[in-house]
Amino acid sequence: MPFLLKGWYVMSTIAAISTPLAVGGIGIVRVSGPEALAIAARVFRPAGERDISSMKGFTSAYGRVFDQDGQVDEAILSVYRAPKSYTGEDVAELSCHGGVYVLQRVLRAVLDQGAVLAGPGEFTKRAFLNGKVNLTQAEAVMDLISSQNKNATRAALSARDGALSQRVQGIEKILLGLAGHLAAWVDYPEEDIEEVETGSLLHSLSGCRDQLEQLLSTYDLGRILREGVDTAIIGRPNVGKSTLMNLLAGAQRSIVTDIPGTTRDVVEDVIRLEDVVLNLADTAGIRATDDPVESVGVDLARRRMEDSGLVLAVFDSSDSLTREDRELLEALQGRPAVAVLNKTDLPRKIQREEIAQWIPQVVEVSAANGEGMDALSAAIREVLSLHQIDGSAPILANERQRGCILRAKSALDDAIEAVGSALTLDAATVCIDEGLNALLELTGERATDAVVGQVFAQFCVGK
Repeated sequence: MPFLLKGWYVMSTIAAISTPLAVGGIGIVRVSGPEALAIAARVFRPAGERDISSMKGFTSAYGRVFDQDGQVDEAILSVYRAPKSYTGEDVAELSCHGGVYVLQRVLRAVLDQGAVLAGPGEFTKRAFLNGKVNLTQAEAVMDLISSQNKNATRAALSARDGALSQRVQGIEKILLGLAGHLAAWVDYPEEDIEEVETGSLLHSLSGCRDQLEQLLSTYDLGRILREGVDTAIIGRPNVGKSTLMNLLAGAQRSIVTDIPGTTRDVVEDVIRLEDVVLNLADTAGIRATDDPVESVGVDLARRRMEDSGLVLAVFDSSDSLTREDRELLEALQGRPAVAVLNKTDLPRKIQREEIAQWIPQVVEVSAANGEGMDALSAAIREVLSLHQIDGSAPILANERQRGCILRAKSALDDAIEAVGSALTLDAATVCIDEGLNALLELTGERATDAVVGQVFAQFCVGK
């Protein structure tokens, strides 16, 4: 168990491979803890007569790594001194050639000299425990590692720089001031303390609540940036759904034939369309059928349409609208959807205006020859409101953060109701304290061991 000493946490010395365990030009074994430099000195021999124990922070040395069987590899040792390191502890990083065998052997040499294998996210966890980052900044590290597009990277980097925690801490400061004033005024009536004015109290509470509501409104956008959006390709048979799927995926993921009902199951793939990730699902053509197998596929398509965050509704522009087309349009009214008029290389029979009455975003494409993809990408961005993204603004990144903000908002709603109902100010104080506790848990200032453990359990080893 860690113990507090002079403001920072002292723990055992940990080590892990901090680069992907795969063939590459370079690989890094990271060591962090009170014995990091001593352990590095036992496995690394610098060129010349350089003394590792006297190396300053942010300096490097060239040399060789040795284990009990002899020389392992040439390497660069980088030294970072506490508290000016990622973890807040002494850190040594051994950069060697990026072969899997070499990296594993260097790690084994370090472990043989007294380091213990780091757990998932333990380096970042130590940075949190040593006050280098708060909990939302720590979570942003993993979001940054797993980001798949420009907007996701910008949002994660903004959170890593403290955009979310700074906004939350601003709300905390207001609530702490209110709670302190209320407690003093109630507990020490004989003192010359300014009376709590109901109108001013309500104004402050409402302002904090409105900020929390604004943060909650960013959650869906944050989830799209982080996880992508579940997208169903829907339409009747032979309108070109599978051809569109293959075009977007850049490979033949779905079988394409002229025979209706070829696609029976849901075919899935993850694609990046400019700066948005689509979790694509090509579904069976929606139509009435007596074929029991195809019928199952049609039911799956309808369920996938209901569960998706975005629908690409495909229509054959060379054919008139059918009953199935019209039923699909009616089902999608008001839903996040793009109408895709396919087969524009053939004479047109569908009127774009007729489709637009039901689905405002309409694009014309030829999935067979790849025309219209830029228009489709722009329409998807419009439907998902990606043009509204402010990379520097605070965005809720996960369910833990959303849950804390929800609890804080609910507590402030109760506080506003208590003040408005002329209840005792003690009741409002209790509610404000509950809201504060939720916000302090969000940033990690008052988080339980269980919450902290849950956050870092989702990290990769080596970060």
